[in-house]
Amino acid sequence: MRSRLLLVPAVCAAGLLALTGCVANDSSEAGGHAALTVDSGADACTVSANTVPAGNTRFTVTNSGDQVTEFYLLGDDGLRIAGEVENIGPGLSRDLVVSLPAGNYFTACKPGMVGSGVGKAAFTVTKADGAAAVSTDFGAQIDTANANYASYVKDQIGQLVTGTDAFVAAYLAGDDDTARSLYPTTRAHWERVETVAESFGDLDPKLDLREADLEEGQDWTGWHAIEKDLWPTDAEPGFVAYSPEKRQQLADQLVADTATLHTKVQDLSFTLAQQTNGAIGLLDEVARGKVTGEEEIWSHTDLWDFQANVDGAKVLYAGVRDILIEKDPKLVTTLDREFTDLQTLLDAQRVGDGFTLYTALSPAEIKALSDQVNALGEPLNKLTAALVL
Repeated sequence: MRSRLLLVPAVCAAGLLALTGCVANDSSEAGGHAALTVDSGADACTVSANTVPAGNTRFTVTNSGDQVTEFYLLGDDGLRIAGEVENIGPGLSRDLVVSLPAGNYFTACKPGMVGSGVGKAAFTVTKADGAAAVSTDFGAQIDTANANYASYVKDQIGQLVTGTDAFVAAYLAGDDDTARSLYPTTRAHWERVETVAESFGDLDPKLDLREADLEEGQDWTGWHAIEKDLWPTDAEPGFVAYSPEKRQQLADQLVADTATLHTKVQDLSFTLAQQTNGAIGLLDEVARGKVTGEEEIWSHTDLWDFQANVDGAKVLYAGVRDILIEKDPKLVTTLDREFTDLQTLLDAQRVGDGFTLYTALSPAEIKALSDQVNALGEPLNKLTAALVL
C-alpha cells in the first residue's frame, strides 16, 4: 500500500524496438536476420513462422482488422514482454525488430489494444551457428528492459480494465457466484504491477484499501469494499448486505478509478533502479499481507494475490537477468534457485485453475511459504546494488 516507484512520463519507449512504415517481407532469413510477417485480424494473429534462429528478428505486422491493434512477443511465462509494437491502424503495417536469445516465447495480437488479446501461440528461438549475435551492449539491454517493462505494465492494466468490466457486470446483475469467481483472477492483474499502481497517490487507497487501514471519516471504496459484500458470512456479526444503490456506487467508482489508472500508465517510463526496486517491493507485499492472510480477509484468496506478486517480481527479474549474469553470476544462481523453490511451494497449493483458500492452509504450510519468501527476499534485496552501483 506504499509507493515505491517514482515514475516519469516519456514520449516513447524505444529500446531495441524499431518501428517503421510498411515494408514487404517474407519469412526467410535475409540480410543477417529473420524476417517474418504477422497478420493481425479481428480474432486471429497469424505469424508466418513459429521458429527462428537466435539473433535479430523482424516482424512486419499488418492489421487486417477494423480496430487499432498491437502485437506482442511474450517470454516463456506468457507474461513478460520481450517486444511489442502498438497503435497499428486498420490496413497499416509496422515493424518490430528484436534481438533474441535462444528460448521459448509466445506471440499474440491485441485488437482494440485492451484485454488479453487473441491468437496466442508458441514461438521458438533456436541456437544456430552463424546467427546474428544478440546484443551485449549494456546500455541497449537496459533501454530494452525498461521499454519492455513499461509495455508489460500497460498490458496488465489493460487486462485489468476488461476484467473489471466483466466482474462489475456480474456484481450488478446479482450473479454473486460469477463475481466471486472473477474476483481473484481479475485482481491478479493489479497485483502483478502493484508497486507501480501504488505510485499514483490516492488511486491506490481508492482501489485497494483494506477496511483495517481505514482512517476516521475516510470513504471506503474499491475491491475490498466489494469483497466484504460478496462474502458476507465471513464479515462481522450483524453485517448488512449492501443495497442495490450502494452496489452501483461502488461498481461505478471501481470502473472509473481503473480507467483513470489505465490512462496514467500509458506514458510511463522506467529506470533500471525502479525496476529492481519494484521486484523487491512486490516481494515485500507478499511478506506483509499475502503470506499472513491479511489481504483477502473475507474471500481468503490470498494465494492468488501471492502468485500474482511473485509473477510480477519474476517478470522484473527476468527483464534484467541477462545484465545481471555479466555483473554477478553467483547472485543469478541464487535467485534462480530461490524463485524456483518458492514457485514449487505455491504449485503444491494449486486446485484446478486456482489455489487453496488461505484458511485451509496448515500452520506448517504457512511457515514454509513465509520462510521461503524470506529466503528469496535476502538475495533479491541485493539486486539493485548489483546492477546500479
